[in-house]
Amino acid sequence: MTYALIRKALFRLDAETAHGMALAALKYLPIAGAPVAPGGPLTSTVAGLTFPTPVGMAAGFDKDGEVPDALLGLGFGFAEVGSITPLPQSGNPKPRLFRLEEDRAVINRMGFNNGGADAAEKRLRARLTRGGIVGINIGANKDAADRIADYAYGARVFAPLASYLAVNVSSPNTPGLRALQDESALTELLDGVIAARDETGHRPPVFLKVAPDLEPADIEAIARIALSRRLGALIVSNTTISRPPLHSRHAGETGGLSGAPLRDLAQQRMVDFRRATGGQIPLIGVGGIANAEDAYARIRAGASLVQLYSAMVYEGHAIAEKIGVGLARLLARDGFGNVADAVGADVPL
Repeated sequence: MTYALIRKALFRLDAETAHGMALAALKYLPIAGAPVAPGGPLTSTVAGLTFPTPVGMAAGFDKDGEVPDALLGLGFGFAEVGSITPLPQSGNPKPRLFRLEEDRAVINRMGFNNGGADAAEKRLRARLTRGGIVGINIGANKDAADRIADYAYGARVFAPLASYLAVNVSSPNTPGLRALQDESALTELLDGVIAARDETGHRPPVFLKVAPDLEPADIEAIARIALSRRLGALIVSNTTISRPPLHSRHAGETGGLSGAPLRDLAQQRMVDFRRATGGQIPLIGVGGIANAEDAYARIRAGASLVQLYSAMVYEGHAIAEKIGVGLARLLARDGFGNVADAVGADVPL
């Protein structure tokens, strides 16, 4: 059965129910194959990790770390699970996830719904010997009295299990969270996360996920902090609270917008962070990537890796493999022997 037929059935359901069915299918059906093996033009080393392909699954799809191995078996070079908070929380009231079909977009106001760190820790520890690059995205509970302490807790719990830790301060759906991108708050937060990670005796690289809705001064400050704290990478970017012209009846829903309408803004933020960091820190491009051409443009703008999520809603479970094949073709067309050689080709420093 082609995904076009499956999608027709799924789109008759509300978006969150369909998402739950997709997770169940990955858990219980023989959809995935073997993980991509390193080697060839798509393999590169970023933050000390060897990625077999630069195409990863972004956080938000697998919030509780239930199916990272299945995602790797779909052709993703890495999977990022979460965001995971210390305590379980139900998130915002439903409905909170909306497909904008005419715009090939999604709006969500999920609110870090997840089963908490203890449950995820057991699940992720059980799969640890399977290998593959699995990043763990950590966040703070909505009602936390000390949000920095929440992030530090996540770092302590997951540092022994994570290929990398992703610090998410850019979700628009937890009130006040994006204020942690302020220079002084961000410095204190990252210092706390790094110290907590080091206490465990494990030192996975720390990645920072930022919002696309930033002013130039914010970009410069984040770049300075990322370099001074020797972060492994910056993930650019999360969903946007801005609203470019949209056609769907759900266009007025509050929350973070992702998918095709985010592409140009996320592309520009990649250029901005490439220039602000001077190419001294790896960048991961997220937002509006739906095909090989989108991924290649983000790489040429400065991304060492790319991630997607919303595009899989519209393109199906084979999207990572398709993008990988297309990327290899584009690299060969332009004379690049390896994906790393193309990084930043369009944004010279």
